[in-house]
Amino acid sequence: MINLIIDVSRYLMILLIALYTYLNFRYFSFQDDKRKNSICRRQNILMFLIHLLAYGIIWLETEDERMLVFYGAQVLFFFGYLLLYRLFYRNLSKLLVNNMCMLLSIGFIMLTRLSFDKAVKQFTIVVVAAAVTCIIPFIIDRVWQLSKIPWVYGIGGVILLGIVCVAGTTSYGAQLSIGVAGFSFQPSEFVKISYVFFIATMFYRSVSNRTILLVSGVSALHVLILVLSKDLGSALIFFITYVFMLFIATGKWRYLLGGTAGGILASTLAFQLFSHVKTRVAAWLNPWSDIAGKGYQISQSLFAIGTGGWFGMGLYRGMPRKIPVVEKDFIFSAISEEMGGIFALCVLLICLGCFLQFMMVAGNMQAVFYKLIAFGLGMIYAIQVFLTVGGVTKFIPSTGVTLPLVSYGGSSVLSTFIIFGIIQGLYILKRNEEEEDQYES
Repeated sequence: MINLIIDVSRYLMILLIALYTYLNFRYFSFQDDKRKNSICRRQNILMFLIHLLAYGIIWLETEDERMLVFYGAQVLFFFGYLLLYRLFYRNLSKLLVNNMCMLLSIGFIMLTRLSFDKAVKQFTIVVVAAAVTCIIPFIIDRVWQLSKIPWVYGIGGVILLGIVCVAGTTSYGAQLSIGVAGFSFQPSEFVKISYVFFIATMFYRSVSNRTILLVSGVSALHVLILVLSKDLGSALIFFITYVFMLFIATGKWRYLLGGTAGGILASTLAFQLFSHVKTRVAAWLNPWSDIAGKGYQISQSLFAIGTGGWFGMGLYRGMPRKIPVVEKDFIFSAISEEMGGIFALCVLLICLGCFLQFMMVAGNMQAVFYKLIAFGLGMIYAIQVFLTVGGVTKFIPSTGVTLPLVSYGGSSVLSTFIIFGIIQGLYILKRNEEEEDQYES
């Protein structure tokens, strides 16, 4: 009987997330706020139904009453977050809030299935992050002085990364985190935000050759410190983001082409200098040659994705724990195995919908400073999603990057909340300006 319920629920969840994803893109075709609001309400219903079905299966499989309490706590959080955000910010992007909650709910479902303790810890971090970052749109809407302190962003970021490089904790061959008062956090997750603000403030002031050389030097220093820390995934994100922000600020293709050539050269040097990069590239090229050693993680990921097929094995019917660090870097593989390829593809499309929202905000902003911030943060988000999914599917070598809002990791969750809060603030700022213009006219 349980097997039948799991099979039926599995197909229902695929149908529901497919409908959610359809509405996610259908939203962009409407100009009328009433129709947009109607779509967002339907998305909320679909999200809560998926959440209910998944935790129903989890409870049937575990028969653990803690799961019911944990589910209830999540429902209260999502209701409260959606309601309070809409109450405090009348002109917010409801679609962006919906997508955040959808990705978080999928993360909670998979983490609960993998490790209840880690799921509870992640939920606690999410609640704190939501409470702390809810004021960000208010700040963005009112503080233009953020554009007046470029060197606070630039120098502060370099100092933080330098501390990690010198005294950071090593994890999987890279120095990633530092410990403070018993808590561990990854500074690069937050520096990437200050890094975008530094570039935006400098190029907002000028795009002269002198400014470009100066910004390039500071950006190169960020990347170099990350390389010395062997955090090459973050280094790649920083490098690509700078190249695209430079291109957008100047409109000159030679910078984009030069950056591409420089990236290829830097990747070649990293391959020659770092043994763990050679290991990851070798595992990417032919994981089957050493399936029990360096190719074990990626081969298990591919087995999981292939076993799940389009419709998945069902929750608790796969073996995602065979993948090392599955709750962080390889959670997309776990989703593919148990929820199915269609479900995983919909998750990817929801991430794409978030990126499109970022780019639309960037395109609508008239102030160059705000435009560059929205574009830069959008690139940070998109590159991170690409590196994660590309790594687990063997499209590119694994970089050790997490899937935002879905993977386990406190620093990643908090930094992503900050990024979405900033974009939300820019969206609200633009909508408020449009309302004022209509009122004056």
